[in-house]
Amino acid sequence: MRILLTLFLVCLYSTCPGVDLDQPEVQSFIDEMVNKHDFDRDQLSAVLLGAEKKQAILDAISKPAEKSLNWADYRKIFITPERIQAGVDFWRDNATTLTKVADDSGVPPEMLVGIIGVETYFGRITGNYRVLDALSTLAFYYPKRSKFFRKELTEYLILAREEDMPAEEATGSYAGAMGRPQFMPSSFRAYAVDSTGDGKRDIWNNWTDVAGSIANYFTRHGWTHGGEVVADASLGSAWKCEPPTPASNSLTPQDTVASLSAKGVLFATDMPNDSDAQLLALEGEDGDEFWVGFDNFFVITRYNRSVMYAMAVHQLGQEIAREYRAHVG
Repeated sequence: MRILLTLFLVCLYSTCPGVDLDQPEVQSFIDEMVNKHDFDRDQLSAVLLGAEKKQAILDAISKPAEKSLNWADYRKIFITPERIQAGVDFWRDNATTLTKVADDSGVPPEMLVGIIGVETYFGRITGNYRVLDALSTLAFYYPKRSKFFRKELTEYLILAREEDMPAEEATGSYAGAMGRPQFMPSSFRAYAVDSTGDGKRDIWNNWTDVAGSIANYFTRHGWTHGGEVVADASLGSAWKCEPPTPASNSLTPQDTVASLSAKGVLFATDMPNDSDAQLLALEGEDGDEFWVGFDNFFVITRYNRSVMYAMAVHQLGQEIAREYRAHVG
């Protein structure tokens, strides 16, 4: 009660942008956390009262790049000479860690550096929003996805308790993604690992934990060691349907290598004929380009449910690997 009273007095004599504790959605959330997860009501109320509603967060989530850009423009953000060189430097500096994680998990180093490069520019851009502010704002003031972010706020508060971490301290993206791999709280709790054996799952400062956690995420979602990711494709003379468009892309494979070939899709692969496959279209510089995605491609989309995102991760990783192996090792 003393904590809550102190914050109440602070807000009484200053401008307090905290969460409105009288809001019915907030009250029901507090009740749920107390009754279901054994939180102290006064302490939780004090934490939420200290959370700030941020209009900038609401503005940012309304215009994600995956929905406002085409592939040609989206690709220019991530596949740049500067980011590729930064990836080569990162790989060189962390070669031992990346090799060990790759050997242990079956997830190749280029996939690890692709994710880290797209998500945070190799740790340079991890987000400056307090995770508490981001998740509280979206849980209580963004009705379109309030259910999802209320769940993530729950996961975050439980995580903070489990990791003995002050809920007010962690920073991340406008959507509440945290650390160098940009894990949402539910992903942190489910997939983050202590790769160093020091008793902590540190995705903010420890590259070994970061790489191990990303690899664990991929393997737990079905990554196949040695499996192909995607193949360049074109539509042959046997293709009789309307050409696919970026709007028709699916995040679940609907075909196989054999069935796509029978439909007239031309592509080269060593994947077995019965392997899951999906024809994809992306709006490139010179019009729509076609690709065939395999199961590993759709594992990447579990990290971020976007075909453009998965393609950027794959292509960035491939470009970094090419430069690294040509000039470093």
